[in-house]
Amino acid sequence: MAKKINSLEDLGGFVFSTNKDFEFDTHSDMQQTVANKKQFLEAHLDKKNRGGKIATIIKGFQGTEEDLKTLGKTLKTKCGVGGAVKDNEIIIQGNFRDKITELLKSEGYNVKRVGS
Repeated sequence: MAKKINSLEDLGGFVFSTNKDFEFDTHSDMQQTVANKKQFLEAHLDKKNRGGKIATIIKGFQGTEEDLKTLGKTLKTKCGVGGAVKDNEIIIQGNFRDKITELLKSEGYNVKRVGS
């Protein structure tokens, strides 16, 4: 039985056009980084799938991958620990949620502490 298509989202992100002169413009949809004061970030603590070790996770960044990596590197450097940037999240090794919250607020970000 064929899957019924109810909306364009069911097509998996594809858009069809009958316009022969249509040219796909890849540069018009490039994501730009939102200003710091308009960013709403969340600081989480997580220890799932980490062998019982705690990690601080920053979620909600809106911007380019390069800017996210730059912010992640800055936070890792200021905390003096390792970490990673994956799946649009910044992961910092250890419980640095309060320190990171203060650092981000001093940079002009809106940060919400999530969890206990």
